[in-house]
Amino acid sequence: MSRRRSYDQYCSAARALDLVGDRWTLLIVRELLAGPRRYTDLHADLPGVSTDVLASRLKDMERDGLSTRRRLPPPGVAYVYELTARGRQLLPVLQALGVWGQGELGERRPTDALRAHWFALPLLRALEGEGEGLVEVRLEEGVFHLHVGAQDGPVYGDGEAPGEPDARLVLDAGTCAALSRGESSLTEAVRAGRVTVTGDGTLAKALREA
Repeated sequence: MSRRRSYDQYCSAARALDLVGDRWTLLIVRELLAGPRRYTDLHADLPGVSTDVLASRLKDMERDGLSTRRRLPPPGVAYVYELTARGRQLLPVLQALGVWGQGELGERRPTDALRAHWFALPLLRALEGEGEGLVEVRLEEGVFHLHVGAQDGPVYGDGEAPGEPDARLVLDAGTCAALSRGESSLTEAVRAGRVTVTGDGTLAKALREA
């Protein structure tokens, strides 16, 4: 493999950017926070990335100890990519970037791609302090689920919750965008009727009673 480019500065921020400062790397981390993903799935959920760049970034991440690649057991024939423990430590970095970038989000542009699960990290932030559990989120654009308070493993995933969720949230992309921009809290959106909460778990009760 080629030598990793470096800023050659004795600074922890510079060293971190040596690993994750290339275009697309942190967005690949965002996708892999959902758990193991196939190359084709990553490419589909990273519109705009070329196959060459995606393959190169995945090799760099594996070399740098941020992710691993493994073959699925039979009858599967595909390989999947997943974060290492060190790669998972980038979750708070992405969350901090999300908060910092709230003012840049604005309204969705006609050229902006959108995947429902891209709202997973903002909703995880919105649920901080509400407890732990499995939350299913339904939007017109798709369904995904959150592992609120997860200490290891995926923090979110595409599709319906695996098992009975502690809470189900039904809302639209506009409400998700408002939460992502910091214009409303989740409890405010629930009170305003912009988010429907069902379920008997502690998280559902906390959101309804807040």
